[in-house]
Amino acid sequence: MNKLARPFVIMVEKLFPESFVFAIGLSIVVFFACWGLTDSGPMQIIDAWGTGLADLLSFMAQISLTVLCAHALAHTRPVRRFLSALGRLPRKEWQAYSLVVLTAGIGSLFAWAFGLVAGALVARQVAIEMREKGIRVHYPLLVASAYAGFVVWHMGYSGSAPLFVATEGNKMQEAIGGLIPVSETIFAPWNVITAAVTLAAIVVLLPLMHPKDKREELIEINDEAIADYQNEQEKLESELRANATGSDETQTTSAGPTIAQRLDGTRILVLIPGLALLVYLISYFVQNGLALNLDIVNWSFLCLGLLMSRSILEYIKLVANASGSVGQLIVQYPFYAGIMGMMVGTGFITVISDWFTAISTPLTLGFWAFLSAGVLNMFVPSGGGQWAIQGPIFIEAAKNLGVNPSTVVMGVAYGDQWTNMAQPFFAVPLLAVAGIHVRKIMGYTIMVLILTFFTFGGGILIAGAVA
Repeated sequence: MNKLARPFVIMVEKLFPESFVFAIGLSIVVFFACWGLTDSGPMQIIDAWGTGLADLLSFMAQISLTVLCAHALAHTRPVRRFLSALGRLPRKEWQAYSLVVLTAGIGSLFAWAFGLVAGALVARQVAIEMREKGIRVHYPLLVASAYAGFVVWHMGYSGSAPLFVATEGNKMQEAIGGLIPVSETIFAPWNVITAAVTLAAIVVLLPLMHPKDKREELIEINDEAIADYQNEQEKLESELRANATGSDETQTTSAGPTIAQRLDGTRILVLIPGLALLVYLISYFVQNGLALNLDIVNWSFLCLGLLMSRSILEYIKLVANASGSVGQLIVQYPFYAGIMGMMVGTGFITVISDWFTAISTPLTLGFWAFLSAGVLNMFVPSGGGQWAIQGPIFIEAAKNLGVNPSTVVMGVAYGDQWTNMAQPFFAVPLLAVAGIHVRKIMGYTIMVLILTFFTFGGGILIAGAVA
């Protein structure tokens, strides 16, 4: 398997650009595709692009907060100790890769943002612990394992499409003829089995790609990354001690902490908002069950981060240390929003979806929904946004062909998550936490893309036969 993966790894490392360059290149491709395949002229396309630039600002703020809060939480003392214990579990190379896949996969089924960040943090910690044991693991493959686990996210509890059609008052309720409960989508036996088979297959696949040939370079986490992590912790502890004693780097003696320093260092002031958030979250879950969304995930991370910090000052420092991880997110997401704007504003996305529905049969409609969603996800990498665009087309096709609408809902969900393995949009926060370039992991995740074509495609065909 490593020999099969090697050509993809070499090709991607040579050809795959920075993720920002990828976004700009994709924008150019979509511009000319819209110009050539729709009735829109250049200025109409530019207008659609410019209008769309701001469409993901809310999502950009949410995911940036996710990265900040999750990063801060992961660097609190209790979580650092837990991650260290988790990182010490593997005794062999294959166990390291498998642990990271399972952590990211199970986390993503619970909440996609949690799975992404948790996978990156566990990958980094496992790399550090394995290096201390003298066991050589390939760090790019560990990070790829974290992103590979993310491939099942839309089959889980935070899946945008299945949650949308299960929500009272959604825009497609009338077209569908009612709600589609999650028992027919997320918790349908065929979906649960497909998710389990997919994760099991990836757990087997990733360790097989561990470099074995002496001609291949095995890249461990470098000394600089480990030193930066350790120095960051030492600097934080030093600043907290200085605040507690009322000293700073320019003083050799101290008269004791000032009132302001006491307020910065007291635990009470960090517990008050943390406990208030905890009460709110308990109330929310009592009223809504486990109805997760990105806001609730963020408030959960913030709540836990505050409760596990020793003071407001510590939490502020942890967030400041995390701030460097969100720069790429902020600059890239408007360009993906612009791509969505071009495709929606010119009707190009409808052209693609209509072509797939035209060649479908009752058995294969879900499969073609899967493939079309996979193609469109390369240009519109947003689960909720993609369903809003494709959903009405495939729901109407399902009605005309007499197909259970749950099949096309999950078909679009499968396609949306599938081509994330070749699209760096969602990899950006993971890569920022792990501190590695996208081209180092994409060769491995393309192998996951090939594997999951068969598990997802087979699963949705079975759904078409039994639903």
